[in-house]
Amino acid sequence: MSEMSERTGLLVGEEGIRRLSEASVILAGVGAVGGYALEGLVRAGIGRIRVVDADTFSGSNLNRQILATVDTVGRPKADVACERARSINPDIEIEPMRVLVDDSTVDEILSGDFDILVDAIDTVRCKISLLRKASEVGIPTFSSMGAALHLDTQRIRVAPLRNTSVCPLAGAVRKGLRDVDTSDITCVFSDEPPVSVPTERDEHGKSVLGSLPTVPAVFGMTLANLAIARVLDGRKIL
Repeated sequence: MSEMSERTGLLVGEEGIRRLSEASVILAGVGAVGGYALEGLVRAGIGRIRVVDADTFSGSNLNRQILATVDTVGRPKADVACERARSINPDIEIEPMRVLVDDSTVDEILSGDFDILVDAIDTVRCKISLLRKASEVGIPTFSSMGAALHLDTQRIRVAPLRNTSVCPLAGAVRKGLRDVDTSDITCVFSDEPPVSVPTERDEHGKSVLGSLPTVPAVFGMTLANLAIARVLDGRKIL
C-alpha cells in the first residue's frame, strides 16, 4: 500500500484500496464543480480517469475553481486537470479529452471500458446529450445540477434524477430525458430556491451566474464521494 493510501486504507482496508485503484471514471467538466470532484477522486486513489473539457481557464474562474490560478489562466482545463492529478498520484492513468460535449462527441467520450460517469457540466443541451447516451450504454452516472445562485451548503441534496426538485437545471434535464430510463442517474442538487439576481451575459451570449467558492466545492466533493462509495460497495447508493 502506498503512503498516499495509508489513511484511506485504515478506513476501507486493503480490498477497498484495490477496488479504488482498479476503478475507472469519466469526468465530464473540470470547472467549479468538476475540479473538486477530480480532487476527491484522485486523492481517494481512483486508478484511471478520463477528463473531458474543451474550455480554458479565465480570470473569472479564480473565485471558485480549484484548478484556476494566475498561472493556469488561458490554459486548457483538461490539461491542467491531468497535471494536477499526476502531481498528487504519479501512478494514475489519466487522459485529457479536449472536446465539447454534444451529440457528435458523446460516443467518443463514453467509449472504452469505464465503470462510472461523473457529470459536472452545466449547459442543458450538452448535459441532456451526455446523460441520454450514458443511459443507453448503461454506465452508472452521478450528475451535478445547478450549483450557481445558491448560498446554503446545508440545502444540498442527493436523489435520483426523477426525485429532484426546485432546481431549474434539474427540471430542464428531467424534461429533456422524459423518454429515457434514468434509474441509474443520481443527482447532486440544491433545494434552496435560486437567489434572484439580474442575469448577465458574456460575449458569446451565455448567461453569467453568480457563484460562491463553497457551494460548488460541496457539490463536487459529494459527486466524488458518491462515485467512491459505488466503487467500494458495488451497488447503487439510492
